Amino acid sequence: MFGLDGKTALITGGAGSIGAASARMLAAAGARLALVDRDAQALRAVADEIGGEVLTVVADVADEAQTQTYVAAAVERFGAIDVLFSNAGNFGTVAPIADYPTEVFDSVLAVHVRGAFLAAKHAVPHMPDGSSIVITSSVAGLRGDPGVYGYITAKHALTGLMRVLARDLAPRGIRVNTINPGPVSNGFQKRVEDDLTGILGRDGTAFFDELIPMGRHATPEEIAKSVLYLASDLSSFTTGTILSVDGGMSG
Repeated sequence: MFGLDGKTALITGGAGSIGAASARMLAAAGARLALVDRDAQALRAVADEIGGEVLTVVADVADEAQTQTYVAAAVERFGAIDVLFSNAGNFGTVAPIADYPTEVFDSVLAVHVRGAFLAAKHAVPHMPDGSSIVITSSVAGLRGDPGVYGYITAKHALTGLMRVLARDLAPRGIRVNTINPGPVSNGFQKRVEDDLTGILGRDGTAFFDELIPMGRHATPEEIAKSVLYLASDLSSFTTGTILSVDGGMSG
């Protein structure tokens, strides 16, 4: 059904909740996995839980040499990369423009945008025709909110990167799309909401729930289902697309 039996999926941010949920779902559909993250312990825990053919590589996705290393490791182990899921991310902070730390802005863009660019640059030569690239953007890539300079700018930039890649790689049948999740029940979102609670003077989680027409956060598994769709043959004629998985928040 999914066409992933024996194919290789490379996932950056593989130890995070969305990366791990997607890894479990892709593995269940028959894919072999190469998982990349900076957190070696969490990465190993995900690999041990999944079992089977799972390669783990500790790397900083914003570093080109380390990107070349993790891509080379995946190719050496599995021979090719059929699915590239660029999912690594960081949030940064929330602050007025005059106070937003330049080094934080640079760091957020480096992980999201440079990281996804480098992953594609070095993985695409090892991707067969008909492969799939999925990039994690966000509902934040479809809106603007006060003070979220690094994260929102990066998520918008990923849409541009996706559209260029989709046009560039279409002659080879390589599909390139973004998923744009809304708030997800995970540690990443909790840290954002804890910070927002202090800024707003009210519960940050409740604030987000009020913005979502479905009235709740997504689970990581709900986001992973969209990754599976875009990674699989089910999306064989879908490219250059923003797939919003946000409970109607961007509608």
